[in-house]
Amino acid sequence: MQADRPFQVGFVHRLRFTRDAFHPENPAFAEAFEEPQTDDRTTRRRAIIFIDDGVAKATPKLGDRIAEYLAGKARRGVNVPEIRAIETVHGGERAKNSTEVVDQVLSATDRFGIDRKSFVVAIGGGAVLDAVGLAAATAHRGVRLVRLPTTTLAQDDAGMAVKNGINRFGKKNYLGTFSVPWAVVCDELFLTTLTDRAFHCGFSEAVKIACLKDPALLTQIERDAAAIRARDLAKAMPIIRRCAELHALHITDGGDPFELAEARPLDFGHWAAHKIESMTNYAVPHGEAVAIGIALDCQYAALAGLLPQADATRITAALTALGLPTSHESLDRVDELERGIEEFREHLGGRLNITMLTGIGQGVEVHSMDHALIARAAEALRSRRATTMRP
Repeated sequence: MQADRPFQVGFVHRLRFTRDAFHPENPAFAEAFEEPQTDDRTTRRRAIIFIDDGVAKATPKLGDRIAEYLAGKARRGVNVPEIRAIETVHGGERAKNSTEVVDQVLSATDRFGIDRKSFVVAIGGGAVLDAVGLAAATAHRGVRLVRLPTTTLAQDDAGMAVKNGINRFGKKNYLGTFSVPWAVVCDELFLTTLTDRAFHCGFSEAVKIACLKDPALLTQIERDAAAIRARDLAKAMPIIRRCAELHALHITDGGDPFELAEARPLDFGHWAAHKIESMTNYAVPHGEAVAIGIALDCQYAALAGLLPQADATRITAALTALGLPTSHESLDRVDELERGIEEFREHLGGRLNITMLTGIGQGVEVHSMDHALIARAAEALRSRRATTMRP
């Protein structure tokens, strides 16, 4: 017998942007637990909440606020879950460089009886979302995950994704899953707790997606770069929300969310970024590595005759205006850097596909890269170092 039967699975990508998510009158966080796919409106689910230790330090009463918020909603008859535990987890790349966070989450789901229709809530930056999400996706073959991204990078990019993962063998996201989050709630108040460096980091992804999908957004970023760098949320939040919308639309509107194809167009600048992170033992954070990777690929594309030099210069200037680096000493080690090309191909499978620009808003997939041009592009960035890494 031979039978091939294509089928589809229906998912919903629930996204909310709000301010002060745990104010008693704010419905956004409570809405994250709604049950639109069932007639059962009465069974009270369970939840465990995991908070990035950096977030917990910056907002020391956060756990109490969440508990009070959900208790108040329950008293009003809103069907929100019963909190079984609130735990802190290590944040930053430490969350992704071992199985420690994954094991902590798995152990808690076992101890507190979290079933497949109960919730794991992850509050933190992209690394915590990835690690907690990996555990949630594998416990019982998947429990419901609610994400509260707390960094600019997580709110405009990482929190929207349907990927979870941790690093292994010196390779970014080697171990992971695809799993659609139950809901994503972005609270802009979290952004006020960030360091300047962490705040600026997320805007490399905004430049990336503007270059790929929205030339008008790049113009807006250029116009408001000084205000964004000064952390004016009135200027920054429209950029963050538009960037999140574009990432979510790519996932939901036929953008190959589970990466079944060979290309991954939203990873423009990322082959080098991932390698720079591992080469520096993650001393260069992801957002800064992406900025350097974008600058490198733009210079490469200009040297290869794909992209007008004026466009490459414009994009690099936009990154600099946002307070992001466009060069790093790791570019001196071109042979080591180039190993990231094969690691990138392995991660995707099949032939090499790297997105390059032919213009602002116009991308093309290339299937090989020239060593000499990579070296020349790296040298060009080193020689003009518009900005340097912070100590």
